[in-house]
Amino acid sequence: MSNSSFSLAFGVGTQNRQGAWLEVFYAQPLLNPSADLIAAIAPILGYSEGNQAIAFSTAQAAQLAEAVKPFDATQAALLTRLAESHKPLVATVLAQDSQLSSTPEAYLKLHLLSHRLVKPHGLNLAGIFPLLPNVAWTSQGAIDLGELAERQLEARLRGDLLEVFSVDKFPKMTDYVVPAGVRIADAARLRLGAYVGEGTTVMHEGFVNFNAGTEGPGMIEGRVSAGVFVGKGSDLGGGCSTMGTLSGGGNIVIKVGEGCLIGANAGIGIPLGDRNTVESGLYITAGTKVALLDENNQLVKVVKARELAGQTDLLFRRNSQTGAVECKTHKSAIELNEALHAHN
Repeated sequence: MSNSSFSLAFGVGTQNRQGAWLEVFYAQPLLNPSADLIAAIAPILGYSEGNQAIAFSTAQAAQLAEAVKPFDATQAALLTRLAESHKPLVATVLAQDSQLSSTPEAYLKLHLLSHRLVKPHGLNLAGIFPLLPNVAWTSQGAIDLGELAERQLEARLRGDLLEVFSVDKFPKMTDYVVPAGVRIADAARLRLGAYVGEGTTVMHEGFVNFNAGTEGPGMIEGRVSAGVFVGKGSDLGGGCSTMGTLSGGGNIVIKVGEGCLIGANAGIGIPLGDRNTVESGLYITAGTKVALLDENNQLVKVVKARELAGQTDLLFRRNSQTGAVECKTHKSAIELNEALHAHN
């Protein structure tokens, strides 16, 4: 058995009638658990090595609580509570951060992100989509789509209403994790796996996808797509679209630096450095041709936006007469950035 592991969590979840996992709730996931803790639980669970999701009984939960008490009182207390469960229990051990192979593993990595234990792009999420079943998220929890119609009828016959909030692979984050120090106007707009840093406010039209988020503090009024990580003190205006992607085994990272302002209905396809401003309504892709202006608004040269990726103190705007995308730097950009932040 390895002396170290990447992650460990004890969870309670939902299975369909065939015993397939639909979702798992991990109250206290661990990053880099001690070797002593892994050694203590291994004989009870029958764990030897590798990445495994192991179902266990309430009786085993009580045994695990006693076994881990000398090493982790918090996990022991959790296992004592899990011993009272009427729902299926699972222990997920990740010996290493490798490609996912089960639904409980996928849910553990989403929890690690939303618990702020790992930042976006810090995990191997390859293969996650086939492992997340598309389920109905309802007032009675996750329900297999093949079982939904019967459950709805059963509820009606009891005089109840089974409300379906969404049909999706991802649940809303706040049903699993509510990070400290945040404001969230509409919880349905944050998926599990979002990273929401302390001091972040997500307004009603804000959206944060999984494997994306904000370091905080900052204001999110637009869309933070998978592949985007927003730095401290940045504002994303209403309806803005900061587009990144997550596909296959690799991440395309769109990082927004500290103190940035992306205006309403604006969007980016390049990483931004610190203190950048993107004018409202302006969308910048990597191939957008940008006219660089000096302090006298004279053209220096025309470049593709990708050449400006990650640079600090830039102001991106569109010329109202010619329609050309322009970029100014240094003092003028800084002053406008500060003025816009003060106004917001």
